[in-house]
Amino acid sequence: MTEANKPSASQLDSVLISILANRLDGIVREMSNTLLRAARSAVIAAARDFSCAICTGDNRLLSAAEGLPVHIFGSHLQTQAMCDLHDDLAEGDAFLHNDSYLGNTHSADLTVLVPVFIDGEHMFTACAKAHQADIGNSIPTTYHAAARDVYEEGAMIFPCVRVQANYEMNDDIIRMCRRRIRVPEQWYGDFLAALGSARIAERRLKELCAKYGKDQIKQFIEEWFDYSERMMVQAIRELPKAKIVNEGAHDPFEPILPDGIPIKVELDLDPDKAIIEIDLRDNIDCVDCGLNQSEACAINNVVAGVFHSLEGDLPHNAGSFRRIVVHLRDGCVVGRPSFPHSASMATTNVADRLVNLTQSAFAQLGDGHGLAEGGSAMAAGFAVVSGNDFRRNGEPYINQLMTAVNGGPASPQADGWVTYGLPVVAGLMYRDSVELDEIKHPMHFDSLRLMPATGGAGRFRGGPATEVVYGPREDPMTVVIPSDCQINPARGVRGGLDGAPAAQWKVSANGDETKLPNVVQVELQPGEFVRGFEAGGGGYGSPFERPPERVLKDVERRWETVERARDIYGVVLSGSLESDDLAIDAAATEAARASA
Repeated sequence: MTEANKPSASQLDSVLISILANRLDGIVREMSNTLLRAARSAVIAAARDFSCAICTGDNRLLSAAEGLPVHIFGSHLQTQAMCDLHDDLAEGDAFLHNDSYLGNTHSADLTVLVPVFIDGEHMFTACAKAHQADIGNSIPTTYHAAARDVYEEGAMIFPCVRVQANYEMNDDIIRMCRRRIRVPEQWYGDFLAALGSARIAERRLKELCAKYGKDQIKQFIEEWFDYSERMMVQAIRELPKAKIVNEGAHDPFEPILPDGIPIKVELDLDPDKAIIEIDLRDNIDCVDCGLNQSEACAINNVVAGVFHSLEGDLPHNAGSFRRIVVHLRDGCVVGRPSFPHSASMATTNVADRLVNLTQSAFAQLGDGHGLAEGGSAMAAGFAVVSGNDFRRNGEPYINQLMTAVNGGPASPQADGWVTYGLPVVAGLMYRDSVELDEIKHPMHFDSLRLMPATGGAGRFRGGPATEVVYGPREDPMTVVIPSDCQINPARGVRGGLDGAPAAQWKVSANGDETKLPNVVQVELQPGEFVRGFEAGGGGYGSPFERPPERVLKDVERRWETVERARDIYGVVLSGSLESDDLAIDAAATEAARASA
């Protein structure tokens, strides 16, 4: 620990530090509430696929509250680009930024940046990032897995462009967006929601500094970062010294990636120096499709995997980040992408693999460390749907669905979450309301349910997958699915079993089913459906170590089957679900486990 990090007599009172830290989180939550309630698209207003953050004027992440890890850990990269590109920042400015080569995550994550001035000094930048329902891609989806480069991807790119000066809108920029966005009024409502969110932060930060004084707030920032670093030091020093290598792969998809994408994560844990180094340089070059990671996502996702694996409620800010070093390579699929390679899918797929590989690597340290892999499919439940709405005079619609969820990873202490979503969001997104999606779009959901026997078995079980079935009402619907985790499922650790892989089918009007590839664009006619399920989470520890009572409860909930209870867990049950008299046959269970 450096001298600068040691407490001194001149430091602020710890109660005041706690008050100010929570006040900043409160401002970020007010930003989030503004965006959630004011947005128009379901992907933002229902699924909460957005994140808000506050950075310091010198580009350090200060507060992120409940922002999605994939979005906010790299916020400072975007604010740094704003400062580098504009040496005339002024009160009343606002910027649009979605350039993956300048610190953004991927092009669909449109970010509004507002520099906040206190007594003429740029002290903060408010960041409101939201995944758009449409960003002008060449096909109707914000996730274009097959895009050979940024030109085929086709998204509108704003490399930190000033959209407001002196609080006045640049209408030229707005007209450009309206012309290229498929549903311009929906986009404009989402944009105003993000802008309002950032302006709320500006107002509240000015009030905070007026109440406590600029100098005291500056002192708080430094002490808060130092405290956060001390907490991180303490967490890392509880780990054993180790060098770990973990490897996995993104699924193949024809004809672009017949062999998939191999991925390697190397970790160097040094508790003596209290440093965790993550090396991603030994990976293949960028691929000719949209699965490349942006710099922000490569960093965000391995850092998220580290935080998932450390004990304690650690602050997520520039102070704790001082103790994590990420090594990247230019032109690498999980590094800094070389132009014009597309990073359209940078926040999912390979990104989810990085989270999984990092957190499951910690399980190699021994029982009680790390997590299993979480389900990471962007299958039918996460598709982008589009078409024309007969109820609104044939007006176009488009939206990213977030209806189904993947099973969460098992940990050394708990089963995987049912409401996990994806590894990159760590359970912080919402699942769409089926009713709201049906109100907003001319579609019908036939069913949405948890799938039995899909969570990876273990001492702690992976979360089950969900199945969803939906289709159009009266007019054709385009469905774009860019899924992973259909060939390489979420893996269990320390004897835990893998979760079930994802899959999807097209269901004809007469009920015939056709298996769909993992990356596909499909047209549905009225009477047709797409049926798909996401992936189950991996298990942690041997299934034979799971208490029989918990296996029984899983079967009663229909998350497990009687057959798997016997064959995988060694738990023999008598009775039946139908007669409601299921019970553990203790003698048979003891014999089954003893003979395994």
